[in-house]
Amino acid sequence: MEDAFRMAMVSVDDPTTDVKALPHSFLAVLPVTGASVSTLGDFLGSQTVSATDTSSAWLDELQFDLGEGPCWDALRLAAPVKETDLRGARGPARWPAFGRAVQDRDIASIFAFPLTLGSLRFGAVDLYSRVPLDLDGEQTRHASALASAVARRVLRDSIAATEFQDETTLSPFSRRQVHQATGVVLAQLDIDAEDALLLLQSRAFATESSVMSVADDVLAGRLIFTKDRGAIEVGS
Repeated sequence: MEDAFRMAMVSVDDPTTDVKALPHSFLAVLPVTGASVSTLGDFLGSQTVSATDTSSAWLDELQFDLGEGPCWDALRLAAPVKETDLRGARGPARWPAFGRAVQDRDIASIFAFPLTLGSLRFGAVDLYSRVPLDLDGEQTRHASALASAVARRVLRDSIAATEFQDETTLSPFSRRQVHQATGVVLAQLDIDAEDALLLLQSRAFATESSVMSVADDVLAGRLIFTKDRGAIEVGS
């Protein structure tokens, strides 16, 4: 299992891996039937990035339409969500509309893992099983690690698709400021430098501004990244 997990992590981190293959990494490690990767909320919009099968894609669309379900809870809590008895009484009790909608489907258990980076929450990975299933501690840790790697990949791909992040136009002086701001964010959130820079880029993406202007705001204390809330906080 460890070998399969390591191979899955390498595949997800590889920028040449097709985005359609991301949810299949979970199937290679976990005893689930299907998986999907979706973005949620205003930051990247609500859409399915990729899914292993039609049932996984349908589960995403259902949750988008209803505004409830495991993916929304995972996003809100920034923590894994598990329901091992979706077809039983607990499903409708936990998610009234979503739980009722899946009663006639061949879906016994469902799990959701949030896509997060620092204080930013923007999506979830949904996993389902046709037979009743629970994930043990090791499987949950593996799924969480894969979801974190997928989060970085989805965020990088989204940012790369915009024109706001072309750092080749920055002067050496500007690069120093971005580097300094990256260090500030790193200290604020206790994350590594690569993730801190990705958060600066994400803020620029969300506000349709440049990385340089975001760096200026960080260095001036106008923009503060906090670790204990679900969104980027701006303060002085």
